[in-house]
Amino acid sequence: MLRRLVIIAAVLGLLVGAGTYWFLWAAPGPKPGPHSIIVEEGSTLTSVARQLEAAGAIPGSARTYAVMARLFGSGDPVQAGEFEVPKDAGGAAVLNLLQHGQPVQRLITVTEGMPSIIVQEKLAAVRHLTGAAPLAPEGSLLPDSYGYKRGETRAAVIGRMQQAMTKTLDQLWAKRKPTCPVSTKQEAVTLASIVEKETAKASERRTVAGVYCNRLRIGMKLDADPTVIYPITKGKPLGRRILRSELNADTGYNTYRRPGLPAGPIANPGRLSIAAVLDPAPTTAIYFVADGTGGHVFAETFEQHQANVRKWYEIRRQRGEM
Repeated sequence: MLRRLVIIAAVLGLLVGAGTYWFLWAAPGPKPGPHSIIVEEGSTLTSVARQLEAAGAIPGSARTYAVMARLFGSGDPVQAGEFEVPKDAGGAAVLNLLQHGQPVQRLITVTEGMPSIIVQEKLAAVRHLTGAAPLAPEGSLLPDSYGYKRGETRAAVIGRMQQAMTKTLDQLWAKRKPTCPVSTKQEAVTLASIVEKETAKASERRTVAGVYCNRLRIGMKLDADPTVIYPITKGKPLGRRILRSELNADTGYNTYRRPGLPAGPIANPGRLSIAAVLDPAPTTAIYFVADGTGGHVFAETFEQHQANVRKWYEIRRQRGEM
């Protein structure tokens, strides 16, 4: 009889222990979730447990959870970052996520040639950021993908984009070749923004840069359509053909009106376009026109250029564009 009572007590003890383990460690918290948890750099298990308790994401109290974590967890530190805790995730699963899971990756991408006004609009539309979205000076942002944290200010994200441009420009400027008549970093960015807008083909960036460098060297007008459009739209697509009055307007940007560079950048150029300006392809060409494939055909003389233009017009007529 005594032996039977001992066995029953042991079984009951195991059941109580298992129930306690489940209730205090493996069970989900009182609020089913999902939960968004942000773990700051340098956070401890205890401080994160308090966050989890406040969110209702863990069973029991923060103190009890921390004890259970030390008893049954891996002992690894929690990671910094934002984590999405799935609905009905148990306490053990929550700890494993914070220790070994993948933090939420929030990215905003600035594409090559994107004007600052579009970057401002993109930042303003990100609901997880705070504060006003500044309008950065044109050409001051490096096109790239940037990570951000929930609750971060839009100004801070802009600041990182500008720091990246400054660092990249410093690196490229230090390696520049004396083959393009740009005398300052700002002039290099301005010309690179025109190159960025004139060609989408990476393979011909240096040649386009070479043509513009040749024109600058001999005092010839750049005649770049995107510089006409910029004062009208601040870099957004025009959506129609350029008007004769716009080609004649002296805006400070219109390179059909005056030789030399426009008043400033017309977009945020990427690293490759800046590098192309600072090390242009060796070419004697001073003209180029579209070739119908997304690229351009280059010419040394006006007569060659006119023949290329006629070919381009014929392509457009065949496409029904003229």
